[in-house]
Amino acid sequence: MRVLIIGGTRFIGPLVVKKLFAHDHEITLFHRGKTQAALPTDIRHILGDRKDLTDFHDEFKKFQPDIVLDMIPITQEHAKLVMKTLKGIAKRVIAISSQDVYRAYGILIGKEDGLEETPLTEDSALRQKLYPYRGERPRAQDDPQKILDDYDKIPIEKIVMSEPELPGTVLRLPMVYGPGDYQHRLFEYLKRMDDRRPAIVLEKGLAEWRSSIGYVENVADAIALAVTNEHARNRIYNVAEPDNPTISEWLRQIGGAAGWDGEVVVAIREKLPHQLVPDFKTEQHLTVDTTRIREELGYCESILRDEALRYTIEWERMHPPQKVRPEQFDYETEDMVLKELGY
Repeated sequence: MRVLIIGGTRFIGPLVVKKLFAHDHEITLFHRGKTQAALPTDIRHILGDRKDLTDFHDEFKKFQPDIVLDMIPITQEHAKLVMKTLKGIAKRVIAISSQDVYRAYGILIGKEDGLEETPLTEDSALRQKLYPYRGERPRAQDDPQKILDDYDKIPIEKIVMSEPELPGTVLRLPMVYGPGDYQHRLFEYLKRMDDRRPAIVLEKGLAEWRSSIGYVENVADAIALAVTNEHARNRIYNVAEPDNPTISEWLRQIGGAAGWDGEVVVAIREKLPHQLVPDFKTEQHLTVDTTRIREELGYCESILRDEALRYTIEWERMHPPQKVRPEQFDYETEDMVLKELGY
């Protein structure tokens, strides 16, 4: 098949590209050229900004893609431009979404009330309040994933799934970890372990909280399956590992892979300083059911968690974040807390 990928040069994207290319699919990447990725030399590149997507209509028409894979839709305008530009050219559009579309996520961050039962299926309730980060201070300007006022995957999904002449597929991704993770999701725990901290303190609610996770290469497998399998037409899929460890269990698994023999100490929030208390509603879990993608597309993980953690830890140790907030690793305060807890 001929596949046009919008983005595809960071984290998950290069793995998807390599998997598709290895099965002899013809790949063209549309991106800004700001990220250098190790990709096969036979991959074609079209450089441009997605806000100018319609300017490349004729070039896309010449390529005649069977599938368009949008790795980085952030706003509804992004989705509208893709559908407008590629309608009449492509046969299907696949949009990468997030599990933050669910109402459970709105509850988690304090924007909606109540509790949602988990695990969530693809038919579970979506957030009622759009634009969850509107009005909040954006992340640092050098963060390429900075939160925008107009960010929301819900309108994107609706646009992609509502054009009869250009069928859509949506993949709702979990927290993705692995080599290349620019958010360094394991780092705050791994650094403590590598600094030989004897114990790591978790607030009780956080220790018991569960969220869906996925290793980057396995998530790339799921995306490649959705690209190549026509059964994915007009379907929405959750992607995640089949089990959902608590944060306490997750930390112990990281510790086992990192060679750390310390302890996980759990305390109620009243015993902890504010910096060790989570700023979200831990009573609301964010776990999903992935039966649909497994049964319909035959998805399963090719890399198990123990191996995935080893690969991730090795990468994190070689590529620590360039900037670390000092307050994130206030060991003096943590030592005082451990002493008060009788540790």
